[in-house]
Amino acid sequence: MPVYLQYYFWLMAISLFCFLAERINPWRKQQKILREGIGQDLFWLVFNGHYLGVLLAIAIGKILFLFNSFLSSNGVPLPESFALLSGLPFWLQFLIFFIAKDFIEWNIHRLLHNVPWLWELHKLHHSIKELDWIGNFRFHWGEVIVYKTLSYLPLVIMGADSSIVFLIAIIGTLMQNLNHANLSIDWGPFKYIFNSPLMHVWHHDVEVHGKGGQNFGIVLSIWDWLFGTVYWPENEIQPEEIGFEGMEATYPENLLARIVYPFWKRGGDIKKEPSN
Repeated sequence: MPVYLQYYFWLMAISLFCFLAERINPWRKQQKILREGIGQDLFWLVFNGHYLGVLLAIAIGKILFLFNSFLSSNGVPLPESFALLSGLPFWLQFLIFFIAKDFIEWNIHRLLHNVPWLWELHKLHHSIKELDWIGNFRFHWGEVIVYKTLSYLPLVIMGADSSIVFLIAIIGTLMQNLNHANLSIDWGPFKYIFNSPLMHVWHHDVEVHGKGGQNFGIVLSIWDWLFGTVYWPENEIQPEEIGFEGMEATYPENLLARIVYPFWKRGGDIKKEPSN
């Protein structure tokens, strides 16, 4: 398989692009490359960007085999047999799948903020204190399982061409890296359609401005504008502090403690340890 048809090639290329863009024209000039927590985020980049995908592919493959076997034995059509988008032109398949996937993930993101036990998983992502492109990869593996589980049926029933799924994965990685990057981008008049660093930084504001938060957009911002979950003050450039309330007092800084935190948390009884 050519290297440009492999996701990891694009992961490295996009990461390098965002890194260089931050060096050439950073938004927050005083922010250092070796900021607090950069060591952990390098771990998350490698683990979540590669190894987690491998592990999940193995596990999901076995689970889907059992799931499809159960459906077949009970005379239920397999989800992929519907292939609702098959036969449509490539561009239309892309458009429908892209919009549907983003809307589904926007709703899942809202659940991560509004369902208490899901929020315990999502806290890891919001524990970052200085946003940059690599912060995009700071997320708990349990969160990935939530996304894949809740989005599996509607997406697989659509049955988009595999090249479309691959292309959207690349676009998603680029946009989410940019959304977390130390770059002053808002897309001008297209800000009502696409998410951006200047919009997404307010999602990480310590202060919550709506039910569970604000600016839940993944690639598209349009859902926040349509459903009234936008917070983007004109008279302020960025939040005074990012993170979440109570983070300094109750959330561990140790890498291993953060991995087990959602499962062992008992009212904040995990004591904070020095950061790795």
